[in-house]
Amino acid sequence: MTRPTSPIAKIEHFLVPPRWLFVRIETADGAVGWGEASLEGHAEAVAGALEAVRDRLIGTDAHRIEDAWQTLYRLGFYRGGPVLMSAISGVDQALWDLRGRALGVPVSDLLGGRVRDRIRVYAWIGGDRPSDVAAAARARREQGFDAVKMNGTEDLDWFAGPAAVADAVERLGLVRDTGMDVGVDLHGRVHKPMARQIVRALEPLGPMFIEEPVLSEHPEAIAQLAAQTTVPVALGERLYSRWDFKPFLERGAIDIAQPDLSHAGGISEGRRIAAMAEAYDVALAPHCPLGPLALAACLQVAAAAPNFVIQEMSLGIHYNNAEADLLTYLTDPAVLAVEGGTVAVLEGAGLGVTIDEARVREAAKDAHRWRNPVWRGRDGSLREW
Repeated sequence: MTRPTSPIAKIEHFLVPPRWLFVRIETADGAVGWGEASLEGHAEAVAGALEAVRDRLIGTDAHRIEDAWQTLYRLGFYRGGPVLMSAISGVDQALWDLRGRALGVPVSDLLGGRVRDRIRVYAWIGGDRPSDVAAAARARREQGFDAVKMNGTEDLDWFAGPAAVADAVERLGLVRDTGMDVGVDLHGRVHKPMARQIVRALEPLGPMFIEEPVLSEHPEAIAQLAAQTTVPVALGERLYSRWDFKPFLERGAIDIAQPDLSHAGGISEGRRIAAMAEAYDVALAPHCPLGPLALAACLQVAAAAPNFVIQEMSLGIHYNNAEADLLTYLTDPAVLAVEGGTVAVLEGAGLGVTIDEARVREAAKDAHRWRNPVWRGRDGSLREW
């Protein structure tokens, strides 16, 4: 018996507020899948990369997901990096969504079935320059969260002195006093001369984890920091494949892997990174300050990954606004309801969320041009955002 094929007929993308890029794939027989290829501040570059995707995939079988992934990754000669991998990610998510919908099952069923019934989530507080973080944490508790993540510092010079360390300690203490679990994000904006001091000073307050204590381009420094603290070190939003994660796992440099499934090859590569991390006894907590399709993809992997611990959720994050928040483009926002610090495993077919296509098409008529802010120190030198 010959298995019927479902050739890809159309690959569309939509730049929608606040800073997202959605991908829609349709087959010749009318089947549809959605994914998210958002790359904050570089959406136009990803849109350009999708031109090559169309040349490669139009006319191929939509259900050969791994073949599509390998084609896009290997045949372009140049591999990896945020732009190409974000384009692959959006297409991969859309193909998994399409296949799950065709079979009438959630993607987690296709990954081996779920290993949990609910998924712990956390929300962001404070923004880039947090001030009233305690009040923000209490507001998140009222929304149903029991864990949050916050910036540990404002932008810093290479060496900032003791006042910056004391400020980080005070800020974390205020949030911990609310009874919330707290992940501290140093956002790669802290350089090695300061990172060691800040991590040591925060350790007695028991943060849930410290994320990107220095930039991921310094694996040796991250390994040194990890060896000097008992606080779990989390990292991965600027790593784009299992090969990028490999040196960190081999060095024992991280305790929590944070691949972003819209930057790191989608569901296919995200599941492989999760399994690779599991072999090193490293936990999984996908990075996701993005839109509903990216979150749904993360939740599908989280449902099936034994080493998953907690999921970032962008509800009300400061990048969003009244025009577009996490639930804006969904026909049924209730599937992402937070209760007791968790959301239910998504039961719907495919990614488990349904996009309001008319609203997306209307929003995309005014394509966003989101850029992160430019920060400079008092001497005029550029600082990490």
